[in-house]
Parts: sequence; structure tokens; C-alpha cells
Amino acid sequence: MEAVLTEWLPALLVLLGASFMLLAAIGVARLPDVWMRMHASTKSATFGVGCMALAVVVSHLHELGVETRAIIIIGFVFQTAPVAAHMIGRAAYLKGVRPWRGTMRDELKGRYDPDTHTLASGNDS
Repeated sequence: MEAVLTEWLPALLVLLGASFMLLAAIGVARLPDVWMRMHASTKSATFGVGCMALAVVVSHLHELGVETRAIIIIGFVFQTAPVAAHMIGRAAYLKGVRPWRGTMRDELKGRYDPDTHTLASGNDS
């Protein structure tokens, strides 16, 4: 049973992680604007890294140092990727990057002051 756990499960997790990373790469290459690309890269790549690090944990059972580092990597990526994506999206909006022409609405239009970098709440109408 342990052979299955330490051989097949990590292989499956690496394959799953690589598939999500491939999906992220395709999303970055094919999606039309910075916000959609950012979404594809952040969500899929984060899950891909998590699966691969989890494969390391499963394949190195009973090695506390390796397991601890892999879990710390998962936590770091899961905490920093959303913040980085938010900052990239905000910087793109501030620089005036135009959204894809198929975008239905701009939630920040008329609510964001580019001089003070403040956002008016939706109740300020």
C-alpha cells in the first residue's frame, strides 16, 4: 500500500500540476486582455505549484525537513499570488490599459480618482 502512496500518487499529482500549468500558459498566450491573462496565470499556476509541492510531500513521507519546506512553499505561493495579481491588475488600470472590447462593464469607471488613487464606494451616488 505504501508503494502506491509513494509512487503513483506523486506521479498523478505531478501530472495534474503540470496540466494546470500548461492551462495557465495557454491562457496567458490566448486570452485577450491583461486581466483575463492574470486570472488564468494566477489561478491555474497556483494550483499547479500546489499539486507539485504536494507530490514532493507525498513522495518524501517521513522526511520532516522536506515536507515542511514543501508545505511552506505551498503557503507562500497561495498567499502571494493573489496579492501580486491584484497589484498587476491595479497597475494596468492606473496606466489606462484598455480592456477587451467584449468586456461588458467597467466597475471602476467614474469611481476611481487617478490623482489621489482613492476609490469611492458604490453608495456615494
